[in-house]
Amino acid sequence: MTATGVRGRTVAELAAAVGAPPDTVRYYERTGLLKPPRRTAAGYRSYDDGAVDRMRFIQGAQRLGLRLADIRTLLEIRDTGTCPCEPAGDLLRRRLAEVDGEISRLIALRGEMAAMADALPAADCPPPTPGTWCPPNGRR
Repeated sequence: MTATGVRGRTVAELAAAVGAPPDTVRYYERTGLLKPPRRTAAGYRSYDDGAVDRMRFIQGAQRLGLRLADIRTLLEIRDTGTCPCEPAGDLLRRRLAEVDGEISRLIALRGEMAAMADALPAADCPPPTPGTWCPPNGRR
C-alpha cells in the first residue's frame, strides 16, 4: 500500500497487464520511456495505472514502426500537457514514406526473384559450373 492507501503494481503485474516481459518494463524505465515509479518500503517498484496507459502508448507506437527515440519525444511532449498530435502526425507521415519505400523495394525484389526462378532450367538441368547456379551453355 502507498501513502494514499492504493496498492501499485509490481513490475510483473504491470508486465502482465500489457502483455510484455518484465525485462521490457525495466528497460523502458532505464531508458526514460517510463517514469521511475514509487518504491515500497522494501524498495520494490510500485507502478500506478498511468504506467499501464504509458506502456500501451509505447507498444502502439512501436507497432506503427516508430523508433524508441521518436516515442520518447512524443511522451515528453505529452508529459508537458501539450497535445502531441502534430509531432505524431509528422512522425507517422515520415514512417509511412519509409514503409512505402520498403514496399517498393520488396516489389522490385519479388520481380527479380520471380525472373530468376522462371529462368532456372527444367528437370533435365545439367550440373552447373562451379560457383554458378546455371549450366555453362547459357541455358536458362
